[in-house]
Amino acid sequence: MIKPLGDRVLVKMVEAETTTKSGIILNAGAQEKPQIAEVVAVGPGGMIDGEKVEMQVKVGDRVITGKYSGTEVKYEGVEYLIVRQSDVLAIVE
Repeated sequence: MIKPLGDRVLVKMVEAETTTKSGIILNAGAQEKPQIAEVVAVGPGGMIDGEKVEMQVKVGDRVITGKYSGTEVKYEGVEYLIVRQSDVLAIVE
């Protein structure tokens, strides 16, 4: 199990769409890198660089992350991304 530290969040990217809304099937090269992810684990927050940080995301939230943010990690055959909470741009409701 991966447990993030500080203000970090462990997310699993949601699969990219393989078809458009009109039904056109996209090949792998035409698919964009997904930016929507599901929160798998959340760090404790606390004092980060001298400032109190409260975690605003929770496990199970669907979030939008920065396109090129975070560190990719592969654990037990599953790919995850570890991002700082500040790299989470929005919660998808």
